[in-house]
Amino acid sequence: MRNLRILITTALMIALSSLGVSTASAADPVATNCAGASRAQIPAARAIAAPVTVWLAGDSTMANPSSGRCPVGWGSQFDALFNSDVTVRNQAVGGRSIQTWLYEGNVSSTKGTDGECRLTSTTYSSRWQAMLNSSTGMKAGDYLFIQFGINDSSSTCPRHVGPARYRQLMTMMAQAALARGAHPVLLTPVAAITCSGGTATKNRGFVNETFAAGSATRAPVIDLQTLSVSLYNSLRFCPNNGDYGGSGPLGTFFCNDHTHFDTYGAQRVAGLVAGDVRRQNLPLAAYLT
Repeated sequence: MRNLRILITTALMIALSSLGVSTASAADPVATNCAGASRAQIPAARAIAAPVTVWLAGDSTMANPSSGRCPVGWGSQFDALFNSDVTVRNQAVGGRSIQTWLYEGNVSSTKGTDGECRLTSTTYSSRWQAMLNSSTGMKAGDYLFIQFGINDSSSTCPRHVGPARYRQLMTMMAQAALARGAHPVLLTPVAAITCSGGTATKNRGFVNETFAAGSATRAPVIDLQTLSVSLYNSLRFCPNNGDYGGSGPLGTFFCNDHTHFDTYGAQRVAGLVAGDVRRQNLPLAAYLT
């Protein structure tokens, strides 16, 4: 029987060949479709693998640690959440408002008639100039994460920033990124730990202004204040005895205050940001590990 099948198959192949029909013709459409699909997938794969720089602008809750164990900004832990195609450039600086970060050394200690701190010069800080540099700064496909709103709430200059001014400066930064083909991502300020009985509560300003800047530029907004408060409640940080510097849950998460993070806390907050990048389905999520 096996020999009979071989004879029949051979006869059919000879007959088909005499008619000029390839014996692989039935499989050719499938092969062609598979090859076409593979070719279509190659550009997509290359697009995902294109190197991306994530630029960070913010204050101490985002900044790299300067020395010792505390404080550790969440931005210093962000790079570890991405694959090797992403480079994180953390330009956050402790103690800065959005205005003093942008105009380092050029914000005076006196307010003008509009209630805002006077600028002695409109020259940008070296860090912002570096980001704007056409050769080495933000490029098409990069990301700019902006998080201020903590030092800005000061009533005195040079750190004070009013709501309208805050919205104006955040909008300007987002527009500068867009003009270079980069993607701005705006963040509400991460919460400190404050309790109302057994519940962690929100305690930051400039939330509406951040969302307004996002609406004006169509930039995504990560509500880090809400996310962080939800995390604090899930970890049952309230009520507490204020032992931020100890070895308990608060001491592991925070430095010896209610605002800044130890390494573990910074890692958890960085995870919140990455999680919302994924939840909002931002293209940057393709690089998360």
